[in-house]
Amino acid sequence: MKKIFTALCALAIIACSLLFVQCKNAGQQTVNVANSNDTSFVGNGRQLPIAYINTDTLLQKYNYAQDLQKKLLDKAENDRASINSRAASLRKEQEEFQRKYQNNAFLSQERMQQEYERLAKKEADLQSYAQRLDNENIAEQQRTLIEINDSIMSFIREYNKTAGYEVILNSAATLYINPAYDITNEIVTLLNSRYKPAQ
Repeated sequence: MKKIFTALCALAIIACSLLFVQCKNAGQQTVNVANSNDTSFVGNGRQLPIAYINTDTLLQKYNYAQDLQKKLLDKAENDRASINSRAASLRKEQEEFQRKYQNNAFLSQERMQQEYERLAKKEADLQSYAQRLDNENIAEQQRTLIEINDSIMSFIREYNKTAGYEVILNSAATLYINPAYDITNEIVTLLNSRYKPAQ
């Protein structure tokens, strides 16, 4: 019985030794993989191949995004000015109609009705015009966002061929990230260096 117990203990010691050596080798491989990319650091000096971009900052500093945003704002302001101009003209006509109506200046009831219907149609047309411009602006904003997003994503894919990150995050989708992983300014600088605004 003592010999069996001694043999089992010896086998257990050998098994534990083999398991320890195996775990140690696996740990070294993990450290070697983590050390293969010289990008960002985590605890114990190991490196983690991730980065993040603050998209709010990126959109504020990316010249292409700023130019497209300015173009959208200019169009929206021009549209609003056009609508306001037409609305002011319509108000004058409506006030003139009201003045004529109060002074009994229409030659006939039929003439007054025609003028009333003309102004009602003009008001409806103005509302349709304003709605059409709003819809155009919304569609243009969506196209612009897609265009900016495509530009950024295309650039990041190209950039990462040499940067070698495993993950590039959007900081808006995280609660906390060490600022050492932030590549926003680098991306903005590179994006702006390749952007040539149309003259």
